[in-house]
Amino acid sequence: MPHGQLAQLHLNFPCRGTGDYQIDYKPAPRISEADKTNDQRSLQRALDRRLYLLVHGTTHGSDSGKPVWHFPEKVYESEETLRKCAESALESLIGDLSHTYFVGNAPMGHMVIQPTEDKKTPSIKRFFFKSQVIAVNKFDIKKCDDFVWVTKDELLEYFPEQGEFLNKMIIS
Repeated sequence: MPHGQLAQLHLNFPCRGTGDYQIDYKPAPRISEADKTNDQRSLQRALDRRLYLLVHGTTHGSDSGKPVWHFPEKVYESEETLRKCAESALESLIGDLSHTYFVGNAPMGHMVIQPTEDKKTPSIKRFFFKSQVIAVNKFDIKKCDDFVWVTKDELLEYFPEQGEFLNKMIIS
């Protein structure tokens, strides 16, 4: 082809879809079976809200050593970053992290737990990382007594004494 000329390609498709068509579309319901049965172990509930994972078991820094509801956690040891520590904590519960996405490298918040009056428990800094579930409806959660997926409002019922902090940290 001589210099300065353009090659043009014209595609001609036959007209399809001419005429009137009626598409019967019915959106899926927002209320799932898990909502109707209040199945907090299911990710198929409160489909229009964010859900947060809580696990039941012993937690670091607990005064009594009794099992309580808490976020997945791990004591920072020798990981490269705090995020790697958070990933390790979640991986110990759900195994493969291929269906999760950690939002950013920095924590979304932190709180300092002061020592108890008897000074048996040192002060602890808890860092919170945000991660999201992607393209999966169920996890095989292990290494805990029980687990629940809760909305922000339900989360505040589990931790009423930290309600102000959680309201600031978590966007509905």
